[in-house]
Amino acid sequence: MTTDLRFDGPYAVLTLNRPEVLNALEFATIREISGILDQVSASNARALVVTGAGPKAFCAGADIKELMNRDLMAQRGGAQLGQHTFGKLSALPIPSVAVLHGYAFGGGLELALACTFRIATARARMALPEIKLGLIPGYGGTQRLARLIGEARAIEMVMSGKSLNAAEAERWGLVNRIVEEGDPVELGKTFMAEFIGYSRCASLFAREAIVRGMAVTLHEGLGIEADLSTLAYQTGDAAEGMRAFVEKRPPEFKDA
Repeated sequence: MTTDLRFDGPYAVLTLNRPEVLNALEFATIREISGILDQVSASNARALVVTGAGPKAFCAGADIKELMNRDLMAQRGGAQLGQHTFGKLSALPIPSVAVLHGYAFGGGLELALACTFRIATARARMALPEIKLGLIPGYGGTQRLARLIGEARAIEMVMSGKSLNAAEAERWGLVNRIVEEGDPVELGKTFMAEFIGYSRCASLFAREAIVRGMAVTLHEGLGIEADLSTLAYQTGDAAEGMRAFVEKRPPEFKDA
């Protein structure tokens, strides 16, 4: 196995575990990630922390040797595998955070882009450098990056292959926060702690309203918000939350 999954209280922790090659993504690794995401989705975890083993990299990208000498259909299938797997990550019913320490290049950054949040230590470096190989990103990078940091900056990153340090990435909106050096899992858990105490239903509806709304007009987005807001009112958690507010006590959400 090139990945590890463990559960730690309310957290699921996915670790890319190929430190000898900077946690590069083989196709086998991507398939493992897909299966792990199915396990996480079916679990009682309230948040997912994604990290890379070793001190040098979150993930340095695809295993380039594996990409060579493949026919057209094989290359297309590889892109679809990556997109499908990272799409599962983006659609998880719980929030996720990628903890970026060292390199997050190519497919590694695309993996991070599929997470709900990204945090980085000061020594992190982020890039989509495929242009330097005569290629372009294929696991969702061109699409998620532009939606996250805007068209102009995404074009600049993709067409130059330039890398950003943590401060630049935070300024561009690529990462949510710069964090102190430390154990990546603990850094991720600390960051996610402020998001896991609420109703899973409401958290999912809130994220879905924003993500779906970004892909449509404002008028359509408001309709999505109205629908999901109405749905949220039908949950037991909403009844409990409002009752607890009136009774001046902390709510006890049941995720239902």
